[in-house]
Amino acid sequence: MTIFAKGACAMLPALLCCGAIAIPAHAEVTRSASAESGREVLDLSNGWRFHLGDLDRSAAVLPDFADTAWQTVSVPHTWNRIGEYALERSPAANNVQGAGWYRLHVAAPKAGPRDRQYLDFAGVGKIADIWVNGTHVGRHEGAFARFRIDVTSVWKPGQDNIVAVRADNSRPSADNESGQVIPLSGDFFVNGGIYRGVKLVTARDAGVDLLDFGGPGVYAQANAISPERADIDVLVRFRNQGTVKRSLAVITVIRDAQGRPVAKQSQALELSPGQDSRHVNLSVAKPHLWNGVADPYLYTVSVETREQGAAGETVSVPLGVRSFHFDPKAGFSLNGQHVKLHGVSRHQDVMGKGWALSDEDHARDMAMIRELGANTVRQAHYQHADAWSDEADKAGMVVWAELPYVTTPSLSGGKGSEHLWANAEQQLREQIRQNFNHPSIMMWSVGNEVDSAKGFGVQGEPPQPLALLKHLNAIAKQEDPARPTTFADCCEGLTMIKTAGEGLAGTTDLIGYNRYYGWYMPNQTDARRQFGEALDRLHGDHPSLPLSVSEYGAGGALTQHSDNVRAGFVNMAGRPQPEEFESFVHEETWPVIRERDFVFASWIWNMFDFPSDLRQEGDAIDLNTKGLVSFDRKTRKDAFYYYKAQWNPEPMMHLTGKRYVSRAYPVMEVKAYSNATKARLTINGKAIGEVPCTDRICVWPAVALVPGANRAVVEGAVNGVGVKDEMVWTGPDPVRSGIAIDAGDLAGRTVAGRQFGSDDFVTGGTPMVLNMEGFGRKLANPCRVDGPTPELFDFWREGESFSYAIPVPDGQWKVTVLTFQPSPAAPASATMTVSANGAVVVPAFNIAQSAGGALKAKALSFPVEVHGGTLKLDFAGAGGKAVVAAIMLNK
Repeated sequence: MTIFAKGACAMLPALLCCGAIAIPAHAEVTRSASAESGREVLDLSNGWRFHLGDLDRSAAVLPDFADTAWQTVSVPHTWNRIGEYALERSPAANNVQGAGWYRLHVAAPKAGPRDRQYLDFAGVGKIADIWVNGTHVGRHEGAFARFRIDVTSVWKPGQDNIVAVRADNSRPSADNESGQVIPLSGDFFVNGGIYRGVKLVTARDAGVDLLDFGGPGVYAQANAISPERADIDVLVRFRNQGTVKRSLAVITVIRDAQGRPVAKQSQALELSPGQDSRHVNLSVAKPHLWNGVADPYLYTVSVETREQGAAGETVSVPLGVRSFHFDPKAGFSLNGQHVKLHGVSRHQDVMGKGWALSDEDHARDMAMIRELGANTVRQAHYQHADAWSDEADKAGMVVWAELPYVTTPSLSGGKGSEHLWANAEQQLREQIRQNFNHPSIMMWSVGNEVDSAKGFGVQGEPPQPLALLKHLNAIAKQEDPARPTTFADCCEGLTMIKTAGEGLAGTTDLIGYNRYYGWYMPNQTDARRQFGEALDRLHGDHPSLPLSVSEYGAGGALTQHSDNVRAGFVNMAGRPQPEEFESFVHEETWPVIRERDFVFASWIWNMFDFPSDLRQEGDAIDLNTKGLVSFDRKTRKDAFYYYKAQWNPEPMMHLTGKRYVSRAYPVMEVKAYSNATKARLTINGKAIGEVPCTDRICVWPAVALVPGANRAVVEGAVNGVGVKDEMVWTGPDPVRSGIAIDAGDLAGRTVAGRQFGSDDFVTGGTPMVLNMEGFGRKLANPCRVDGPTPELFDFWREGESFSYAIPVPDGQWKVTVLTFQPSPAAPASATMTVSANGAVVVPAFNIAQSAGGALKAKALSFPVEVHGGTLKLDFAGAGGKAVVAAIMLNK
């Protein structure tokens, strides 16, 4: 399937390269000092009273209800605060899901006899009920879309009015209201509250429709584009809420980025009571294209309606003139030029704010994505704020916009209820109409991992998601035939999650695959080969379907570090999750994507760490740590700089491992990311050598550290521009403090006051974990080994034979090996032998018998003499496996 789209989707702010003025993408009309606008907009951000918990609705909505004891808040506001860099949830966290109440006194402006009043909510999580002056005026189901309510019949112009809002983000279940509103489940946290802005809009009773699923009522699109001209179709939806026909003059103008008119048309409209629409066709000569990150140029389309004897009303939306093309073999092209789309996904959470973000938060996030060098953003897993899409337009991002049909259509099996289907359709129509004018958006996603219900604990037989997916695809094509549809698949060809077995690929025009090779898949260090074979197989199975990678990545904890990412157990659903392994996964997987032209786009999961109360992983609680940047936006992880070296042409050099300051071992791998072709390293002024930066990675293996400070300086040049980075690592003193290895562990740690490095210097064997926790599940009764330091037995290495070659100064050393028998079913005849430098130092013995049973610690100690700077330890099992939990060397 080859997909072409030609459209001038709306684009919000201005052309960065051409100095254009910023124009809101959501057709905002500001409050006017004159009568010319015809609409007044009153910001209702301040003065709200808030109460967490449900109340008697019949009382809480009344004008004279006593709310003075409630908390005073401003909107945007959410009561939720979740996600911390800690091992346990703190008292400051708030993961309450349920009802919260808001009340506001509004000193209303006066209004004319033909004016109508609308309450405009940009987003309330998740179900909102609205009362004005004690009367219920509306209900909105869905946490992400703007909605407007006509409150004219109960509004009191020029007087005090009481607005009451009940927001409900209850956790969905099969028998509650939230269980009939998408999303029903997912690996993210749905905030409660009025987390986006609120306005009172006063407008004439006949004009551009304000009740068009929260959209602007004006929708512009380029249907034909050539160097000479672009033909623009402008659809305008009107509404007459009066009782008689009205005569309107409609003037449509297209202006360039400098505000100069480039096309204009006027027409008369006889508007009968009710709804109507008109198409206005204009042409722009020699159009300036919206050309992605290279040149995101914007026009503005303005529609003015005038009625004799009354003030005119103008609605403006942005227009980006561009064409695009998805091809199953060649990938994506924009305005006739091939573009490899590479970028990130983003959730709308910020530490300390939850979902209650400011425009400045959105601008900062986009600036960091631009710094990375990305050219595409996936809006996960729902409609994002107008300000965010505005930023995408300004930045020239190509956007995957997504509906929150996530995980399942039902929590009780089947295809989903009629109510849920209607809700999903409503949310999709809202999303498309409210975002139609964003030129950055080039695909509508109608679902994410919709057959993953069993992975999220849904009981019974797997639900059947295909029917709803097909329905939503049809709705999206009805709403916007020019843009292709897509969805993100989790499970095709995999057996990790039981599904209903429905074939989903081909339901939409495009497809994205969420594939975590190197993380959730077995044999993580073989990710490059596995990932490549998987993509080739999927492309071969669907040769006519344009294919993308909608998610890939790994967790990365800022305070957990690995000395050897290939040696330890990868605890993808628990702790630890060292930062170095996240970088390794991206080093292995990005080249696989880059080398395949048929992969039209890829999105890293995720740009920022984000909340999920299913997660107890890495060094965090209630956080998914797969971000390239920390939840608080303060720290760019090493993986961020890997992609900056890959994608951003700006000269750069970045030493990795800067947060692992005090090193456990006297040797380390030094690594830098750079777009220089080669780099030079010195340690304390001593030249270590110059190495090629192969695939933007510069590596110096086995660099010796001196005890104390080791000042590393790495330098190179990019197109004649010098680049440099430096760091001071603290090397250990093995003679004074010894060397300690936490066998099987992917990260080092401090145990009983002693620093242990991660598993390293090893050949053979298999790393193991004692308590393997599943996704979203913490073991109630984890196993513990009976011994003085039980945490050292959380991981171990086992095998018929394996060996360590440990760098250590020459001389006499005492070696202590910790072992245990992890399995009560191990044969009584099984034995383990330990050799040092080729000589047996611990003859064959049975671990369980020696320790007094399974899950009991056993310490083996013996002296060794080291010559040549390396201690060789060999472990062999007979009739069973050798087991090593830790190795300690002391003078």
